[in-house]
Amino acid sequence: MKKLVIVLLLSGVVSSCSDELSQARPYVLTTATTGGTFYPVGVAIATITHAQLSTSQGISLTAISSAGSLENLKLLRDNQAQFAILQGPFGAWSWTGEGPVSTPQTHLRSVSALWKNVEHFVLLSELTEQKNMSDLNRLDGQRYVLGARNSGAEQTGRFILDTLGIDYEEKFNLAYMGYGPTSNAIQDGNIVGMNIPAGAPVSAITRAYAMLGDRMTLLNWTQESLDKLNNQYPLWDWYDFPPGTYPNQEELVRTIASPNVLVTREDIPSNVVYNITKVIWENLATLQEIHGATNDMSQEIAVNGLGAPLHEGALRYYREIGLEIPKRLLLNDEGQSKIPSFEGRQ
Repeated sequence: MKKLVIVLLLSGVVSSCSDELSQARPYVLTTATTGGTFYPVGVAIATITHAQLSTSQGISLTAISSAGSLENLKLLRDNQAQFAILQGPFGAWSWTGEGPVSTPQTHLRSVSALWKNVEHFVLLSELTEQKNMSDLNRLDGQRYVLGARNSGAEQTGRFILDTLGIDYEEKFNLAYMGYGPTSNAIQDGNIVGMNIPAGAPVSAITRAYAMLGDRMTLLNWTQESLDKLNNQYPLWDWYDFPPGTYPNQEELVRTIASPNVLVTREDIPSNVVYNITKVIWENLATLQEIHGATNDMSQEIAVNGLGAPLHEGALRYYREIGLEIPKRLLLNDEGQSKIPSFEGRQ
């Protein structure tokens, strides 16, 4: 009888320790390449989460770099990461299995909209005429970078150019690099242009502008181009760079932006997602001090532009603060979004 009691007590201790270890495991947040905005903001979110929750809730979060949104979806699917930052279009594509995401990612759940991902299409000034996106049609086999191979930047860049009718397969000699190497390449004369979708200001553009000045041009957008892009996925809106946003930038540049989104897996415990969501929004001022790209984050638009249904933990937090939740972000009893298509998304 005594042996039985000891065995039961030990079992309880082991079970308790196992539960604590499981709860305290370092969840992984996958971001993008180190030269963009995903990585530093992801590190900031992970740092704040660890500082606020590791002792009180046994929740730790570690940020890692990656090739970007497409790889992040794979890491999330394989449970090598439990949280991910995605470009807005990937949030839309992933739930329904569209665009470069061939299979619906039904395990995906939204946590929050974050800061805006701003398109920075750049071309050497000597190759520009209108100083807008139409100038990309003037290329004739020169090297241009849309992003690292299979990255979110590459895939959204292809989608944008396809939608605008720019034949990049014919006119560009595509090169594949992360943001940092891309910035180096244009400064060294190895490429004629690039797109750096990121929160502004982004270091890759800052460094290029500091070196090249008026020898490079940030391309403007027209209303016609924006309307074409929003016809299928109404995600993008205007984003202006006032003079001085970047070194040697003397004129206002009008480009476009879509929201980046934080997502997770459906099997992550509700209390974990609830606490991480709460920590992000209750420490927004600290996050904004760390990186200026997050200055346009706001609780009022925390569920705008989300493509997958909300995780129940995030849903609990938003209901606590009185945020109105669109029906498309709620799941019915069969686990289906009440509005499964992208129609009507904000």
